[in-house]
Amino acid sequence: MTTPPIAVRVQAEPFDVAAETEKMTAGRTDIGAVVAFTGLCRAEAGRLSALELEHYPGMAEAEIERTAREACDRWPLMGVTAIHRFGVIRPGEPIVVVITTSSHRVAAFEAAEFLMDFLKTRAPFWKKEVGLDGAKGDWVDAREADDAAAAKWAR
Repeated sequence: MTTPPIAVRVQAEPFDVAAETEKMTAGRTDIGAVVAFTGLCRAEAGRLSALELEHYPGMAEAEIERTAREACDRWPLMGVTAIHRFGVIRPGEPIVVVITTSSHRVAAFEAAEFLMDFLKTRAPFWKKEVGLDGAKGDWVDAREADDAAAAKWAR
């Protein structure tokens, strides 16, 4: 069995979810489900002006691709796109998108959730909060809830 197409990008620029979905589905009549999850930057009750995201170039892309391949091994997917941004991201702006395609919705939903759970816990990204006054705060710690979500996928 061949691995379906996997597109992984780490970039500073915003992405267009509709255009990315079109790339995955154009001319395909065998796809029955597309699940797209977009994570946005939150204002955290109005106290943040931005998040500053850093990553380990090369390693971040490799880890995302490895996880996407694992998703393709677990579910009958027809394609995966994962795009994660870095740099200064303002509240309301997109940070990450994961798009999965399959013949059926269950596989597409579960694979997208799997990918996001592992992006939150394994991908080498670091977030620093930027306050309304422009002052940089501490690095954002990992959350126990994210680790618990990823643990459910353990084999």
